[in-house]
Amino acid sequence: MPPKAILFDLDGTLLDSLADIADSCNAALSHHSFPTHPTESYKFFVGDGVATLLERTLPTSHNNLATIAEVSLTYRSEYQKRWNQKTRPYPGVAELLDTLIERRFKLAVLSNKPDDFTRQCVTNLLADWRFDIVMGSVPTLPHKPHPAGALQLARTLNLPPADFVYLGDTSTDMQTAVGAKMLPVGVLWGFRPEAELLAYGAKHLLKHPLDLLPLLDRV
Repeated sequence: MPPKAILFDLDGTLLDSLADIADSCNAALSHHSFPTHPTESYKFFVGDGVATLLERTLPTSHNNLATIAEVSLTYRSEYQKRWNQKTRPYPGVAELLDTLIERRFKLAVLSNKPDDFTRQCVTNLLADWRFDIVMGSVPTLPHKPHPAGALQLARTLNLPPADFVYLGDTSTDMQTAVGAKMLPVGVLWGFRPEAELLAYGAKHLLKHPLDLLPLLDRV
């Protein structure tokens, strides 16, 4: 059966958000007198939720639950100031979404970004397109790569997981897709390299968002 739904990761897949995340995290680290990091380094820090982001950016000597919780509050405050300063859809995303909606695909977003920020970004930065479900990180479900969120989205849309193509840019996304028994498709315009995506289960790789369209015709 041909796919009926597309499940997207958000950061690094639909939105080029790295600079705003890096600026916000660096501002939070500076506020607490910790060293900051180059923006490019954040390509390997992001993708697994705020707590893991801070685990990867805090000095080892201060990498504990209490410090992570404290800096996390500052990060949320800083990100609320910056979330839309530099973040934009990747080139080609608009045209892809237009075509998918014309072809009546169900569209969903699943992110490890906190749920409120995920919805805020989609509502404001992807306002021209209707997504059937948008879900970020919530306390009631484990983060990706656990497949629980993806499977819940499938149940909500009343579709079997096999009807979904899952687009993402990290190993976390590929593992989620494999665990949920969705088709894992890695995108090369995001944050992580081709080798990582293949190593964690990508069945197809896309160099440009519109490359998805001929793939959908084939599968």
